[in-house]
Amino acid sequence: MMENFPDFTDCVRQALRHLFTADRLRILLPVVVVMLPACLLLAACGDKPEKPAPPRPVRTVMVPAPSAAKTFLQTGEIRPHDEVTLGFRLDGRLLTRSVDVGDHVVAGQVLGTLENSTSQNQLDSARADLDSARAAEQLAALNLRRMTQLMPSGAIARVQLDTARADWQAAASRRRSSEAALNTARENLSWTRLVAPAAGVVTRVSAEPGQVVSAGQTVVTLAASSGRDAVIDVADPQAFSRPAGRFRVSLLADPSVSVTGTLRDISPQADAQTRTWRVRITLDNPLSAMALGASVQVELAGTGPAVMRLPASALTRMQGRPAVFVVDSASRRLQLRPVTLVGFTTSDILVSGGVRPGEPVVTAGVSKLREGEVVASGEAGE
Repeated sequence: MMENFPDFTDCVRQALRHLFTADRLRILLPVVVVMLPACLLLAACGDKPEKPAPPRPVRTVMVPAPSAAKTFLQTGEIRPHDEVTLGFRLDGRLLTRSVDVGDHVVAGQVLGTLENSTSQNQLDSARADLDSARAAEQLAALNLRRMTQLMPSGAIARVQLDTARADWQAAASRRRSSEAALNTARENLSWTRLVAPAAGVVTRVSAEPGQVVSAGQTVVTLAASSGRDAVIDVADPQAFSRPAGRFRVSLLADPSVSVTGTLRDISPQADAQTRTWRVRITLDNPLSAMALGASVQVELAGTGPAVMRLPASALTRMQGRPAVFVVDSASRRLQLRPVTLVGFTTSDILVSGGVRPGEPVVTAGVSKLREGEVVASGEAGE
């Protein structure tokens, strides 16, 4: 077997000499040049360990201590205390409208008129009919007087006197009917003029000159007094049905402008679409800044358990329930905690359970976070 070993060595030497001839080197050299950098790059990548991603910075706020004096804020708007919709009692074409939105009017002022040619003709006809009825009554009265004088002498029969008396009574009845028709025609003519029933401010106009309006259709809406109400829609009317004393009403644009108010009424049933109840609060000495239509917020002192106030941006959901992300102080990992939500305002949520005072809660970008993710302390709120 050792004798055959030199022969094997010679065979390998000849094979390598045959493989690496000049012609074959020209063919293999480009392949070696292309493959060598790739092999070196793979070897270098395999040697370096994978670098972990840095923790994501988050903005947090510390959970405050529970507050026993809970206050609910509800937004609404300023409405007139007494608002009257005015329209004509007759059908017709609107001829003039002498007021516009924001105009101040006095009692008895003409706000608009209808075309009155038909009503004027009816009035003239009623006057002529009354004149005819009066003349017939006078003639019947004279005839009855003559018959009464002739009856004792036997110049006429009894039936003629009875006929004359019946004619006079019929003429008198026709005269009274004509007087009533004349009064009706006068009223119809007066109804072609829309008159303000009291002093106030025009808050809305609903018809333009030249428009054909029907009887009772709203033409002008009038705020008939200087009183103001704050009107809000609430989901829980029971909170207002309890004795709450006075409410604080402030402008939404400037909360420093505020007045007090008292409960006026609560709608007996919920709105069919929003399922909320309308509450009206009468303002005590409303300020001039609280103009009609201004947005306001109404504060209502609560009587429920103490709550913790968190920014509304911290709220997310966990299996259909409200939740927040809490940062674990030791591992810096996120914990998704379900919370008990008892109320909300325009910027905050009111929580009664699920978090503890002093825990950091994430307040920004909660839709991009995942439970168990490692985070870094970023900008913190108070």
